[in-house]
Parts: sequence; C-alpha cells; structure tokens
Amino acid sequence: MNTIKRIDPRRPFVIAVSGLRRITLGELQVAGATNTTTFAAARGAHAEAPKPRRIYEAGGRTLLVAAHTDRGALDEHARQALAAAAIVADAKTEVILLVFGELTDDAAVLGADKVVELPALARPAFAPDKALEALRECVAAFSPEHVLMPDNATGDGDLGRRYAARAKASIATHVVEIDAAHVGCYAGAGQSFATRTWPDVILLDLDAVSAKLPFVGAGERIAPPAGGEATKAGGSGLYADRGTTQLDAAQVALEEADFIISAGNGVTDIAAFEALARTLGAAIGASRVAVDNGHFTRDKQVGATGKTVNASVYIAFGISGAVQHLQGIKDCRHVIAVNLDASAPIVKRANLTLIADAKGTIVALTDAVGDAKQGRPAPVAAAAGTNVHEGLAA
Repeated sequence: MNTIKRIDPRRPFVIAVSGLRRITLGELQVAGATNTTTFAAARGAHAEAPKPRRIYEAGGRTLLVAAHTDRGALDEHARQALAAAAIVADAKTEVILLVFGELTDDAAVLGADKVVELPALARPAFAPDKALEALRECVAAFSPEHVLMPDNATGDGDLGRRYAARAKASIATHVVEIDAAHVGCYAGAGQSFATRTWPDVILLDLDAVSAKLPFVGAGERIAPPAGGEATKAGGSGLYADRGTTQLDAAQVALEEADFIISAGNGVTDIAAFEALARTLGAAIGASRVAVDNGHFTRDKQVGATGKTVNASVYIAFGISGAVQHLQGIKDCRHVIAVNLDASAPIVKRANLTLIADAKGTIVALTDAVGDAKQGRPAPVAAAAGTNVHEGLAA
C-alpha cells in the first residue's frame, strides 16, 4: 500500500520563469482566499511558540556584559558574550548589558535583564580612556561579580584588558569554554587546554557559545550612572580624534566591506553593474561562475573557495546560490536576491527577494538612486513582472 502523501495541488503557488507552477511549501490554502492573499492564519499553527521569560530574584548577584554596538546593533560575537552570561545565570543572578553606543536590538531576546546605553561613546568616535572610565563607573554602580566581554579586535578585547590592569582584577582571555563553575582556553600555542574558576573579567572567543537562547530576559532600560564619564562626550587632551576617512568602495577589501553588490551568471551587462556599484558606493563581489567567465578578477569571488564576507547589506544579482556561495555569505546581516527563479537556493537564504530580470533591475535601481541624489521623486509604479518575496533568514 502506498503511504506517501501527495502535496495538495491547491496549495499557494508561484509561476516560475519557465512557466511551470511551483507550489509554495509550508503554506496551506485557506477557503475562499486567492493565491495573492497572505496566508497568515494558516501559517499561525506552524509559527514558533513564544519563549518563556527567565525569572530571577532581585537583589542577588550581577553579571555585567559590556560591548560596543555597530549602528545600534550588537554583532554576533557580542551577542554570544551576552548569551553566555544569560545561560550560566541562575535564579538569583541578574544580567546587565552595558553598550557603548545605542541599542536598537531587542535586549530581552538577546538575554539581557537590564540595559545601559552610553550614546556619547558610540563608534566611530575614538575615546578609549573615557570608555575605560565609564566601564569602571558602571562596575562601581552595579557591583557585578564578573564582567564578560567579547575578545575581539574592534575595541572590546582591548578595553577588557585595560580595565583588568587598571582595577588589578583577574582575567581570562580567549575563553573557548564556559559553564557556571569554570572557564577554559587553549594554552601553549594550542598544544594544551587550561581551565580555572571564574576570574573577575572574562573575554570570550568567537563561537564559544551559541547566541540562540531558549528564553528571554526582562530587557529593562535603565539610566547610566549620573555625573560620570559615561554621560560625557568629547575626546581626551592626550590625543586628537581626526575622525574617519571616506574610501572608495572599490579600494575596500571584500572581507571589510559593509555594503556589497555581487554579480552572478545572470548579469550580462557588466558595465551597468559596475556603474550601479559606483552609484551606490558599494563594493563589488562575484560568484565563481562570473569569475571563471572572466568578467571579474579572482579576488572578487565570494564563497567557500573565495572570500567569506560579513557585510550589513549584500545584494546578489543573478546568483542561483550554490552551497559554496551561501557559505561565503552566511555572516551577512541582510541579503537581498534578484533572480528570475523563485525556487533558487539563494531565495531561501535571502531576507528579501525580487523575482525579476537582473539587467532591468540594475538599470531601474541606478536611475532611482540617481533621481534620489538629484532630489527628484522616485516613480511609484513597480516594474511589470516583478514580484517581491520576504524571506525568514536571520
């Protein structure tokens, strides 16, 4: 007897470029609804259940997590440091997050019970001495038993070491293992592994823990200590902050680029694509096929066999999304795909997908950006034959 269940042909579908009907998996047909209707009610049964809130007793011990934000968001490394504190916190432990800058992320989802923002010390301002004093003030105000920070090369690792030296506190760096009783790190050039009880300051390596939590914190916003360096702006008399230098996007290495547009086999007009990159101020990337075809140099290749990028915005034009390419963009924050095939693998990874011709989209986008720079209103009507899909990629 055949027990294989057939997919209901009445489920929602899209028409691919080939003219074939492609059923959208995970969505159920609602009686009386059309294929253009959002089937939110039908998907509700499959939605992720709300996470429980972690309960703790006020007045107990405190763990302080400190990190810089990037345009209001914590990067993955900082999220992991916060998650580590939330995971090991017991019912008598409160987790406080100290951010240098502003935080637009949901602090409760990240695991924080309380959040202190120091917008005066946001990047790219260079004020390491003020950040150190602000951290010392927050430690004095909240009396945490331990301070956890990401051991990165963008300021947090240096700040943690300088704080430990100034406060004469014990410290563990490059921590790759942590639980409620001990921390562990590699020693002797990686030939041995050392563990110890929790020191005063813990600097965690990337991927020491997972940033995904089965619960949420309270996420309460509180004011920083009043009257100290935490609320002051400006630099130090010991040095001068000369600000930032604007570089041509073409001169920025792909690994350091924050905005990348990438071309695949579906891009036929390379000149128009490069013109769009100049208009947007974006770095240029390419798929392996586009590089093999001689359209781009090898240093522009994105993927497991090329460059691994972590841009805030990554726009893929005409890239189907091979496994190697998806590996190269796994750390990108927002991925936008422009492709004619709604079932291409890149669509599953993308946060936003335009089912449209890459060449036409490049021209339309270049014109729209040019009009915006000139102060001209953008056209309201969308190009014919263009469908927009919102993905669920994190």
